[in-house]
Amino acid sequence: MTSPIYRTGLGEDSHRFLTEETTKPCVIAGLVFEEVPGFKANSDGDVVFHAICNAISSLTGVLILGEIADELLAKNGITDSEVFLKEGLKLLGQQKIVHVALSLEGSRPLFKERIQEMRANIARVLEIDISQVGITATTGEGLTDYGLGDGLHVFCILSTIEE
Repeated sequence: MTSPIYRTGLGEDSHRFLTEETTKPCVIAGLVFEEVPGFKANSDGDVVFHAICNAISSLTGVLILGEIADELLAKNGITDSEVFLKEGLKLLGQQKIVHVALSLEGSRPLFKERIQEMRANIARVLEIDISQVGITATTGEGLTDYGLGDGLHVFCILSTIEE
């Protein structure tokens, strides 16, 4: 009998907000936040889904953003980060996600009232239980551009098991 193999992936992403006049929606964890402008990005700029994609890339060695996402954009015009993430999940093979932890830094939007909704949507996309998704959010006390409201920064730790 072989022992299970545990792996941990680390991902990060950040994007600057567009100007207030933009009509591009702000998408975070697959949800629209109407009180802030969208992100400067080729895609919807969903920093949460991008950070998860990058954590998967650190486990698989395959670039989801910068390769798979760019190809989907170029060939099919796809800008939805949920599609990118679902493509990335296919790369995990026998690895099963057991937990995802996300740390968001930015002074806007305010996340407190929507954390549970974000957790539920992430769990839906990853096909895991909401109890396996943790999110913290901080302003960083205004020490960075994110804390000053210019954008959003996200770190992700993704844990998997292969039995």
